[in-house]
Amino acid sequence: MEFTHLGRTGLKVSRLCLGTMNFGPHTTEADSHAIMDAAHDKGVNFFDTANVYGGAENKGSTETIVGNWFAQGGGRRERTVLATKVYGDMGDWPNEGRLSALNLRRALDASLKRLQTDYIDLYQFHHVDRETPWEEIWQALDVAVQQGKILYVGSSNFAGWHIAQAQEAAARRNFVGLVSEQSKYNLLARAVELEVLPAAQHYGLGVIPWSPLAGGLLGGVLRKENEGKRRQQAEAIQKHRPQLEAYENLAAELGHEPGDVALAWLLAQPAVTAPIIGPRTMEQLDAAERALDVRLDDKTLDRLNEIFPGHRTAPEDYAW
Repeated sequence: MEFTHLGRTGLKVSRLCLGTMNFGPHTTEADSHAIMDAAHDKGVNFFDTANVYGGAENKGSTETIVGNWFAQGGGRRERTVLATKVYGDMGDWPNEGRLSALNLRRALDASLKRLQTDYIDLYQFHHVDRETPWEEIWQALDVAVQQGKILYVGSSNFAGWHIAQAQEAAARRNFVGLVSEQSKYNLLARAVELEVLPAAQHYGLGVIPWSPLAGGLLGGVLRKENEGKRRQQAEAIQKHRPQLEAYENLAAELGHEPGDVALAWLLAQPAVTAPIIGPRTMEQLDAAERALDVRLDDKTLDRLNEIFPGHRTAPEDYAW
């Protein structure tokens, strides 16, 4: 396993981040525990979850599964850089969601209880809260840091100007502020290259891409379709079919699986710390690990950019 610093921090994390969103809704607790054990065996020390994961009727259950795994001991918690998220409504009563100081305090304590730990390494805002001032947010998290309940703070799904706004407000308090941004980023979804990635690089945030395989579209979907293994995403497949055909042909030419190429492309982007892999099965975890051995030369990267055109930094992308 390769390791790198999370943004400008001294914290070292694996180049792959284990996403847990499938744990509970699609993967049993026993299988989830086995996947987490296998991830540690492979050197993956960076795990991502969220307080709302578990499904609409079982919010919090994914954190509970992770907490039960920690409770088995054996250095599981100590060897894990644990990231979770806050924002989504956990109930239908006022102040059970978003980023008010009250909800941040309650949600953090609830996550700690479910996760059976006394601290969270990376506490992330699942979404920007346009109704709560940053002064309130940072004051609440400053207290949480002083209490030893969290070590670092990250964002998710932020615009570039949200990152700038958050960091400038944190600087006024002499607070570290954000150290990471979790965004949707893959060969088919490159809008973050306009302003989010430049903002993250300017402020020293590590970027943690989610949906690195575009919901499976970049995982060899056409081949699986031909083999009769794919019945979903028909509309998206048709929309991107020429690109996907060229992409899968390129992967075959390189001698790699399409999903490995998609992950390797992300790992080659300078702003990226660790793509989030969200395996439902052990086989999917094994497949993701292969990407670490894929090296894409400049010619291949240029061909991928021809198939999936990206963005230049704003305003050059649209001004001249």
